[in-house]
Amino acid sequence: MKIDAVKWGGVMLIILALMAGSAWAAWAWQANAYGQQLAVKEAAYQTERTSLANANSAQILAEQGKRIALEQWLAASDQVHYRALSDEQTKQARLRDRLATADLRLSVQFDATASSGCDGVQATTGTGGVVHGSHRAQLDPAHAQRIIGITSDGDQGLIALQACQAYAKEISKMR
Repeated sequence: MKIDAVKWGGVMLIILALMAGSAWAAWAWQANAYGQQLAVKEAAYQTERTSLANANSAQILAEQGKRIALEQWLAASDQVHYRALSDEQTKQARLRDRLATADLRLSVQFDATASSGCDGVQATTGTGGVVHGSHRAQLDPAHAQRIIGITSDGDQGLIALQACQAYAKEISKMR
């Protein structure tokens, strides 16, 4: 009986060894299969992340291109605005200088129909110009200077308004 017990003990030991070996083989096979699945999923995830990063980079580059184009347009627009403003200021300064030196005199025309009582334009012109009627009065140089100052401010305001409108139009096109 001792031999039977040793025989059964050896068989049991072999069965246990086979069971442990098969469990280890099954675990190794499952680990390999699971590792392959994880590798495929990781590769798909990396591909997705790479494509998203590339799309994001392309969008950033496009926005930077728009920003650079807008900055260049703004610089050119500022130059045009500055040139128009300085030209207008130079023109106004020359006009003020001509008024101050009495090289140029501002005058106003009286309403010829109100003073003569006629309804209509006079048929003759004065010898000094093409304006109908000779009823004109020269303005005081100080008043002329104030009028030129007012028109200068108005011209500068119109130039600034045009620059703002051009800016708003360009910004609305960019979006």
